[in-house]
Amino acid sequence: MSKKIRVEKLIEKIEGEATLGFHFAEGKIDFVDIVFSTSRGIEHILQNRAAQDALVINPRVCGICGHAHLIATVKALEACYDEIEISEKAQIIRELTLNFELIQNHLKWFYLTLLPLVGMKQNVLLASKASQIMAKAIAHLAGQYPHNSYAIVGGVVSDPTHIEIMHVKNLIREAIAFFEVHMVQADTRELIKCEKVDVLLSKKGDLPQLLQLVLQNDWQHIGKSFDRFIVFGANSYFQRGKSIKTRIQPHIHEKFMTLSENDRSLAKNVTYKQKYYETGPLSRAMLLKTPLIKDAHRRYGDSVFSRIMARSCEGVQLLYHSLELLSQLDLRQPSYIEPSQPIGTLSGEGIGAVEAARGSLIHKVMLEEGRIDRYQIVTPTQWNLSQGTREDPGISQQAMIGLHDEKVAEFVFKTFDVCSVCTTH
Repeated sequence: MSKKIRVEKLIEKIEGEATLGFHFAEGKIDFVDIVFSTSRGIEHILQNRAAQDALVINPRVCGICGHAHLIATVKALEACYDEIEISEKAQIIRELTLNFELIQNHLKWFYLTLLPLVGMKQNVLLASKASQIMAKAIAHLAGQYPHNSYAIVGGVVSDPTHIEIMHVKNLIREAIAFFEVHMVQADTRELIKCEKVDVLLSKKGDLPQLLQLVLQNDWQHIGKSFDRFIVFGANSYFQRGKSIKTRIQPHIHEKFMTLSENDRSLAKNVTYKQKYYETGPLSRAMLLKTPLIKDAHRRYGDSVFSRIMARSCEGVQLLYHSLELLSQLDLRQPSYIEPSQPIGTLSGEGIGAVEAARGSLIHKVMLEEGRIDRYQIVTPTQWNLSQGTREDPGISQQAMIGLHDEKVAEFVFKTFDVCSVCTTH
């Protein structure tokens, strides 16, 4: 009989904390318990409150992706109406500010989470400065950041001027310059169009250096899960749907999503048609059929290599897409269009889905005469870190099974960029 041991490790620096219980058999991890042990009960706090209170409370679910929670909240409330009109101007401003939050998150994850794990600590302070650039861009369009509440039912309360738009464009160009000087020393506009991983690996910069280190350590095939991907938040860039390996199905519905309690963690499990799906930048790239990420996936599957590349490259893609959105912005349009019925008298149900930095974020609300009867939040970490069983492990559990070393497993775990406070809301 093979000797079985269990090693418990507290994982910090993940926006909150989690405990991993590694079960070893014959020198390999054969199962991992993922435990989130604290909760703030945001869903319960929202009950019986006025509908618009959610626009102030929900951005405070998380200090990193509070903006995503705001946009998901306002979309859920607006979905309670049979008809509601939102100007293109308001929609573009919402999408821009959410893009900037994603880019900011991607930079922090890469420089403050991944690089220190492998002993690469260069440019950390510069990365913080680049992150601040995106925070300034958000502030020009949405005011105070984080935890702003500028998006309201019917649009936004901001009315940017041409000068502010000019400032935002300059900030985007500053962020692009950071990528080209530090992250990838190359013309990023050309790089995101390339179709081969070798092109990126031939460049200098922090991203190619990290990917080369992954190859040198022979980690390019670790961290594989089920090759199942899902994206719920659609906008002018992201596409909604699911992908199994490379087969894409664009039609999905939240009614097939199931939440379940487990007795080992305060985080709920979430499945789609009773199966676990990965969400996040790699999922979004698979749905978009991004050539560079498709080549990485063809070579290494849904591994840490593909996951790192997808998230790092998405930041650049969103910067250029944001410039396109700014060119479409008509400041003459209204920022806000008053709904046909005051939200304070409305009864109905609504779902709001957006793509946060770590993946799909879903808010569901039921209103009774303008008050919140029930509220439910489904976060990306719930998708990626569901606590499955030995017979049916979750996404990140499967990604760590078979590894020999818990330190390597922690690296795999953090490529999903865990957020404990979002998950135990």
